[in-house]
Amino acid sequence: MTTPVFEAVRLDDVELTAAPIDPSWIVAGKPVARSGQWSCSPDTTTSTWVWDCTAGTFDWYFEQDETIHVIEGEVIVTSAGQPPRTLRAGDAALFHADTWARWHVPHYVRKHAILRPHIPRPIWFAMRVARKLRGGGARSGGFTG
Repeated sequence: MTTPVFEAVRLDDVELTAAPIDPSWIVAGKPVARSGQWSCSPDTTTSTWVWDCTAGTFDWYFEQDETIHVIEGEVIVTSAGQPPRTLRAGDAALFHADTWARWHVPHYVRKHAILRPHIPRPIWFAMRVARKLRGGGARSGGFTG
């Protein structure tokens, strides 16, 4: 079986199931969260999700780097040393692995999330060298990032 070149989904079609927030993290309200995974990289390090949550305030621990794109609603995010930031539909954010943030969902929020484990710099460097040795150092398709 070969790996497909790409995967695509209509985010509204991703089936969401209960994804309870750790009760010890809830600060106010009774937020109800759901999530659904729609893709995973062939090496299983990166996964893509849709997640939603009803009103409430809670602390959240990010085990992995998480890039989000708010699809609907809004969330006010606070963390140590940073002013509160309201993320609304169309906004994106990156939450770094091994960090905490407080999420205040006034009514409802729905996001698309890409989760990837944090790779320590020495391992990242070794992976980069190995990729170059295999001849996979150049990117194609116009991406230079």
